[in-house]
Amino acid sequence: FFFITTGEENLLAILKRRWWKYMILGIIDIEANYLVVKAYQYTTLTSVQLLDCFVIPVVILLSWFFLLVRYKAVHFIGIVVCILGMGCMAGADVLVGRQQGAGENKLIGDLLVLGGATLYGISNVCEEYIVRNLSRVEFLGMIGLFGSFFSGIQLAIMEHKELLKVPWDWQIGLLYVGFSACMFGLYSFMPVVIKKTSATAVNLSLLTADLYSLFCGLFLFHYKFSGLYLLSFFTILVGLVLYSSTSTYVAQDPRVYKQFRNPSGPVVDLPATGQLEPSVTYTSLGQETEEEPHVRVA
Repeated sequence: FFFITTGEENLLAILKRRWWKYMILGIIDIEANYLVVKAYQYTTLTSVQLLDCFVIPVVILLSWFFLLVRYKAVHFIGIVVCILGMGCMAGADVLVGRQQGAGENKLIGDLLVLGGATLYGISNVCEEYIVRNLSRVEFLGMIGLFGSFFSGIQLAIMEHKELLKVPWDWQIGLLYVGFSACMFGLYSFMPVVIKKTSATAVNLSLLTADLYSLFCGLFLFHYKFSGLYLLSFFTILVGLVLYSSTSTYVAQDPRVYKQFRNPSGPVVDLPATGQLEPSVTYTSLGQETEEEPHVRVA
């Protein structure tokens, strides 16, 4: 209610200025979830796990070109280690025979995963920009508004027949409620974590989600266990530690990057052109500083 009625940044003012942007972002987010979930009907669980990692290079490229995030060698090493850990887990799935979900149209399923991962990457980078420059409340409010509207339309058009086939009882209803609660928690906490770290760090962390589902499946569905699962889990953790050990930075002017790479060199004042000095913003898991360091460049 506070978000809707008070201040210059109320709901009506935001809709008046940026409604079409949030509409596009809401559709992208919906289709990302839809394509990945739909892919499970056509391809194997292992293929979904591996191809879903495509979101990481998408986020890195978009962050580099649109958010001007600059990475160091240790970041790329951490990313490679995380992906190796994911590959180790996929190999364990093959060894223990946990590849359910294979169908005749495996290629279609793989393409759906790649499409969903690409849309996930676009959505996450847009989310990082919004929560850093606008408001986390605004992002959640607009995504909830447009997401609910367009997902309802898509459900009525494309999935109404499948919805009628569901044998509704209290157990299935409880599963839907549980899934909705988990998604609510994910979407509520992800903007906080993205603002503290970055979209890349969040997607690397989400690689461990398949491990947690496996651990639950050991008790609920009696999955076979392999020591490679533990190896993959710790490999991903090592990659996350490597990635988080050094801060990334945001170059707001291309010349800042060259100056940052040679911090011991002379600092020359810019000509008086009336423009503000470019700055470098650091992002890490550590404590946030109140002032951003400024760098003067030639």
